[in-house]
Amino acid sequence: MQKLRIESPEFGSNEMIPSKFTCEGQNTNPELKISGVGSNAKSLVLIMDDPDAPMGTWVHWTLWNIDPETAEIPQNSVPEGAVEGITSFKKPGYGGPCPPSGTHRYFFKLYAIDTLLGLGAKATASDIEKAMEGHILDSAELVGLYKKTK
Repeated sequence: MQKLRIESPEFGSNEMIPSKFTCEGQNTNPELKISGVGSNAKSLVLIMDDPDAPMGTWVHWTLWNIDPETAEIPQNSVPEGAVEGITSFKKPGYGGPCPPSGTHRYFFKLYAIDTLLGLGAKATASDIEKAMEGHILDSAELVGLYKKTK
């Protein structure tokens, strides 16, 4: 059985995220490639967060109800039918890396689940994680690094 994978042509695992995708650049999501989604998956969930933030884990992007056939999320886009939730920036959508100091780790966590999530667009990462409990079939992650240059 093929294992769920998430990768980016923009950066490798534990490599620096190009500034284009951060608060110092265009602040748009990097291209992501998805593979190895099992046939039992009804949807995919993506949570991007920074566990190194001074005030605790900072959520940069949440997406759910992604079609399990999705093989790619292009730059600056949301897959058709997917829902974006509220991030730690208090609004929906992608918020790029913008660490106050030092190098931070950014986790792009992908989950294959056996259901669609009936959550509204005001859902937070903790709402999503609670709704996924007992439904996760597989998971994968990609870790990117970033340190502000200014």
